[in-house]
Formats: sequence, structure tokens, C-alpha cells
Amino acid sequence: MYLVQPLIWLFIFLRSLKAPAYRQRILERYGIYRATQTPPKPNGVLIHAASVGEVIAATPLVKAIQRCYPELSITLTTVTPTGSERVKAAFGDQVSHFYLPYDLPGAIKRFVRFIQPKVCIVIETEIWPNLIYQLHKQHIPFIIANARLSARSAKRYGWLESYIQAILSKISLIAPQDNISGQRYLKLGYDPEKLKLTGNIKYDLVLSESLLTEAEKLKAQWKQQRPVWIAASTHEGEESLILESHRLLLQAFPDLLLILVPRHPERFNEVAEQIEKQHFTFVRRSENRAPQADTQVVLGDTMGELMLMYALADVAFVGGSLVKRGGHNPLEPLAFQIPVVSGKYTFNFPEVYRNLMEVQGFVEVNNNVAAIARAVEILLNSPDLRERTGKAGYGVLLENRGALQRLLDLLQPYLKAP
Repeated sequence: MYLVQPLIWLFIFLRSLKAPAYRQRILERYGIYRATQTPPKPNGVLIHAASVGEVIAATPLVKAIQRCYPELSITLTTVTPTGSERVKAAFGDQVSHFYLPYDLPGAIKRFVRFIQPKVCIVIETEIWPNLIYQLHKQHIPFIIANARLSARSAKRYGWLESYIQAILSKISLIAPQDNISGQRYLKLGYDPEKLKLTGNIKYDLVLSESLLTEAEKLKAQWKQQRPVWIAASTHEGEESLILESHRLLLQAFPDLLLILVPRHPERFNEVAEQIEKQHFTFVRRSENRAPQADTQVVLGDTMGELMLMYALADVAFVGGSLVKRGGHNPLEPLAFQIPVVSGKYTFNFPEVYRNLMEVQGFVEVNNNVAAIARAVEILLNSPDLRERTGKAGYGVLLENRGALQRLLDLLQPYLKAP
């Protein structure tokens, strides 16, 4: 890891050209803390959620731990500034937040000494060898919750079989979100006695009253009596397809509004330029201006408002699925019972999409403009089909709830007072 530090510094520099936040708090990434940074109360819970998606997945777990174990301090770590912003938006000062250091022995030692957790819970996919080793050395359990292991990662780990098995042997519990991931961990040599299938805690999404109230206020502010579709969590290469699809759709629905929400904040300005170059009339959500009658696109360039934007839509396209990013969470729009359109690259959520496909709970499209526009047009033209597709997907969400409680039951021995 020391040998690749120059490459990491180069990566940080290049990322910081678009996202200056990457240049901030560098010392935290080496386990070095300022005198003004107060450590959390010892013997608390350390939860690592790499970026925005993992923080969103961790949020109901964090709130449940706060409710059931109010005496425990909670420290949330991320590796990205966007993840950090999401933690602040979701929890304010209710939790401590730091960047997880690079997986260097010295940095990890300083970090563990600073945090002094009683247990470490990693969300979804992260395996940090030095962190696992240091925690194991100090008899601090390391747990992977809502664990997901892609075929690509499993194959890569398989090349280092004996090394990976030595690391896995030091992990106290792996709670996979699906059977596919569970089988991949077992194939790598993980102890089946310590692997407990919980299901995906993302199914336990519940819409808060405050969110629904805020959505109603925004609808009134926007004074919208027009069809709305959202393209959410989009990646480079998707926005051009979405905007061209929107141009086609405007021929059939002249008053149609598109809410376009890029996945990464450092791309907000780049996407704004794309919209402008294609001569769409648009407003930026960050300017807090309501779209006017001639507004064709709203650029969702704020943090922590994706669910609010979903609440305003009639149809939702979930991004990362037209390009090989594996797709993002379709359960978020389905919580509002609105139909989901997705590309074919959904390998981040294999079991979720398989369940949805069985009940026709989403619409899959090829990565071309005509297919996207046609799918959205059919849904907008048919209120019955919209309702049927949305309800079918929502039914999958309801049927698969309970993973959060199963996970909490498994965590109880690690969280309760001695």
C-alpha cells in the first residue's frame, strides 16, 4: 500500500480539480487528527459506509442502533466527500464522522487508538486487511453487514486465495444481502457457521412523514399540473441519452418536465453545460427557483434531496444501468409506487431486479434513445399501466422487508452492554 501512495496522491489531485473537497482533511486519511477534533466516547460503534449509496443503506441501521442502544456512541466513516456530506445531512451532530484512513499499518493503528470502538460494522463490500488485522489483534469484532460480493470481486479475490482466507478467518460475522453473495463468500473459504443470510436492508425503506410533508409543500410551490419524469443517479454517458430521449418525448408531451439528478456532485456543472448546449430551458434546484411553464428540465444539483425529487415524479429512470456501473437502488422510487425504467446493467442489485422481473415490477430498456423514450411514453400514456407496474414493484419491497430486524438480532451480542 505504501508503494501506491504516489498514485493515490495523483488520483486525489485529479479528483480535486472537479471536487475541491478531495484536497481537504488529508491528514484524516493517514489517521492524524487535529487537537480540535474530539474523539468519540470509547466503546462505541464504528460503522464504515464508503460513499453515498452505502450511507443511505446504513441510515436505517444507524437510527435503529440509536433507538435500541442510546448509550452507545456511533462513529460513521466514509472515503468520499459526497459520503461525508450525506452523513452530515442525515445525522448532523448525532454521530461522529471521519474519513477512514488508507489501509496502512501506521494510519490504521492511530485511527483505532483514536476511535476505540467495541465493534466495527462495514456496509456492503469493503474488505480492509490492515483494519481487520488491527481490530482482530485487539479482540474487536469486524462485521460485514448487508454484504454484497460481485462476480468480478470474487474472481479477483480468488487469485489470492490463501491470503484472502487468512483475512476472512478474522471476520466475526458476514451477513449477506442475497444468497448469491453468500455463496461467493463461502467459495472463498469463509466459515459457514459465521455467515448469516439476512436479506437486503434496503427493502426496509420507510417514507417519513416529514419527507411526505416536504414533498407536498414543494408540489404546491412548483404549482405543477404537468407530467414529470426523473432520471436519477445518472453517470457519464447516460445524460446525453436521457436528454435526447426527453427531446423526443417533448414532441408527444410538450409540457413534460424532466428532473435530471447526476450521481456525483462534481459533475453537476458539467451536466448543466450539456443541458445548456442542447438548448433546453432549465433551472438548477440549488437556486431554489420553481420551474416555470416553459421550463423543460430541472437539474437536481443538491445533496440529500433525491427522495424528495422522486416524490414529484410520475415515472423514474434509475441510472448507472445504461452504462456498465451496475445500476442504483430501484427500491427508492418504488417506495412511492411509481414505475421504474432501467437499463440492462443491474449487477449491483441482482436479486432485487430478479424479484421485480418476476412480477413485471419494472421496465427494462436497451441503451438507445428510441427505447428509453418509447418506454417512458407508454407509461405516461397509460395511467393504468403506471399504477400496475408501480404497485407490483412496491409489493416486492413490502414482501422482502424484515432484513433490518434480522440484522439487529445478529448484532445484539456485539452491541449489548457486557
